[in-house]
Amino acid sequence: MMRLSATGMLGIVLLFALTLSGVLWGCPTYNVYSKEQAGRAALAEAQSSRQIAVLEARAKLESAKMLADAEVVRAEGAARANRILQDSLGGPDGYLRYLQIQAIDNKDASLIYVPTEGGLPLLESSRLTQRAPGQGN
Repeated sequence: MMRLSATGMLGIVLLFALTLSGVLWGCPTYNVYSKEQAGRAALAEAQSSRQIAVLEARAKLESAKMLADAEVVRAEGAARANRILQDSLGGPDGYLRYLQIQAIDNKDASLIYVPTEGGLPLLESSRLTQRAPGQGN
């Protein structure tokens, strides 16, 4: 077996001491570096999340504006169509009569009350109180 000399032993001890001091000095520095990198990553993630939220909000705003514009266009079209119908039927009164006739056509009722000149319906109380033939007194 080979024996080390005193200088060789001193060299090994010195190398070990330098390695140990490098490790003791490097660990805190590495921890600071590691935390700094983690902080940068968290900041980048927060900025990315914020940008995504802003883009989503802009998309919702644009969508709402487009839906509102579409509703305005639809309403303008309906108003124009109503005006054309009203003018072709002789004004608002003719248009209202037309709508009333359409409503009557769409009902499956056997008895319909139509308003008279005064706006009151004609009542058929006499027809309802008469008894049908073959029924008692």
